[in-house]
This record gives sequence, C-alpha cells and structure tokens, in this order.
Amino acid sequence: MLDVKPLRYFVTLAQTLHFGRAAARLNLSQPPLSRQLASLEASLGVTLIERTPRSVTLTAAGERFYANAKSILASIEQAAKNARAASVGDMGQLTIGFTMCAAYSVLPAYARAYGSAHPDVTLNLREVVSNDLASQVLNAQIDAAIMFPGAPDKGLDTRTIFTEPLCVALSRDHALARARHLKIAQLAREPFVMASDAVAPSLRATIVDHCLQGGFTPDVRFEVQLQQTVLSLVDEGVGVALVPESMRKAQLPGVVFKPLADAPTISQLLVWSPSNRNPCLARFLEMAVERKGSGKGSGKDSGARPRVRARTRR
Repeated sequence: MLDVKPLRYFVTLAQTLHFGRAAARLNLSQPPLSRQLASLEASLGVTLIERTPRSVTLTAAGERFYANAKSILASIEQAAKNARAASVGDMGQLTIGFTMCAAYSVLPAYARAYGSAHPDVTLNLREVVSNDLASQVLNAQIDAAIMFPGAPDKGLDTRTIFTEPLCVALSRDHALARARHLKIAQLAREPFVMASDAVAPSLRATIVDHCLQGGFTPDVRFEVQLQQTVLSLVDEGVGVALVPESMRKAQLPGVVFKPLADAPTISQLLVWSPSNRNPCLARFLEMAVERKGSGKGSGKDSGARPRVRARTRR
C-alpha cells in the first residue's frame, strides 16, 4: 500500500511544477523531496515527472496519477472529518421509538430541532405500541423512546419532557357535544373506549382514578391499543373517551373535544439506557435538556444529560 506522505509531496509538486516552491510549501529542503518522489516513481514502476534545468512537467502517467492522488487525499481528509464528526454525534444514526400521542405532541418539534442542529445524522422514527418501548430500549433495538410512564426499570434513565391534561372526546352527535366544558360525573352513565391496561397502564390508571373520584367506575365497552383507534370508535358513536389534549390535532370530523373540569394530567417520558454509547443519543439528550419546559409542565430528571425515516410498528 502506498504511503500517504509521497502522495502529498507529489500533488504539491504537480500544483507548483517547481521543486523549490514545492519544498518550501512542504517545509522541506529539495533533496528529501526529490528522494521521496524518486521512491514513489520506483514503487509505481512509471515516470511521473520530466525534469529539465529550466522546467518541470508531468508525463501522461503523471497527469493521470495527479488526478487520482488528489481524489485519494480528499477522501482521506473527508474520512478523518467524518470520524471526528461521528465521535461527537454530528454524524451517524439515531433511532427513536414513540407512541401515537408523542406524534401529536412533542415528537415533531424534537425532530425538527434535532434535524436542524444535526443535518448529517439520520433520524429513524418508529411508532411502537407503548408497552413494547422500554424493552426495545433495553434490547438496544432503539436508542431512546418517548412514552407514557410505566413500571420503573432499573436499567433505564428517564426524563419527563411533556405534561398535558386529559380532555373528553365525544361523537359530534352526542347529547353533550354542545357543552363548553364537562365534569367527569356527567359521564357516569356513558360507555367508555380506553387503551388496555397492558398497553398504557399509566394512562388507563389516570382515567379510572379520575372516574372513581367522580363517584363511579367507568363502563369500559371497548379496549384498544392505539389512541387513533379510540378516536375512531368515538367517531362511530359507540362510546366516549378521555384522551390527552394533544390528540385534538387528530381532527376527526365526527369527533369533538371538550375541556374537563379538574382534569388529571398525563406525562410523557424520554427513556434511554445509560449504557448506550451512541454519541448521537448524547446530542439528542442535550437537546431535550435545552427544550425543557416547552411543554405544559416538567418533571424531575433521573439521569444524564434529523434526515428522518419514519416507521410504524404495531
């Protein structure tokens, strides 16, 4: 394999076509430069330079080698830059899992901010059912997740990044659809559509607890996995639902959203493994710290400090 140093020497000479000026640019004397170039020609088995007392010119082989040598040196320089960028998280790949609610709340702003700050990082976004997110972070299938609170896991760090109230989702034809706001007791006789306890236990518990405070146990007629499915069933008039306020952005034509008096809140967490050494993740966590407080509330920290590809997994 060719040593890079003779390539640099040859390219400098080809650019100046003068041994004295080339040596000065390289901070060498002329004899070492001449020896290096002679050794280069010997290793290639071709003559690259024609030298007379008055001029230095490149042979046909020298012209071709000059073009290739410039390309090689540029590639080496770019490779070094890329390695340095990757080591600090300015280049590479980052995979973030998220729930549907995150897609309607914090995720778009996070993707935009991170993508603008780190345009050479490929940001892979995967929509995943909430109860699978923590295990995917632990198994290194994804670098981090935006999800509802769940059972504590000693192998993960978390940061509360967004907190919002719940609101009531009703069919546009529902008798309560014209009300400006609702109290939970007004829903005591209504059939409910909810995410299952296995999928979103914290959201489910928050809704059930609020109903109990209102004096009744909710009549859950339909249990589903996705908030979009919750709203689709509400749209059909088969029940009512309490959903995170950001789900208003879903804008189903047959669904109306009403403020709820004394509404409980639900948080979304950024979850990651402290053993993950992806430098791009460190930059994403730094961005999350900088954006802290952009939602309607914040929580305690438990730990450290896009080209975008979106994928949906259910």
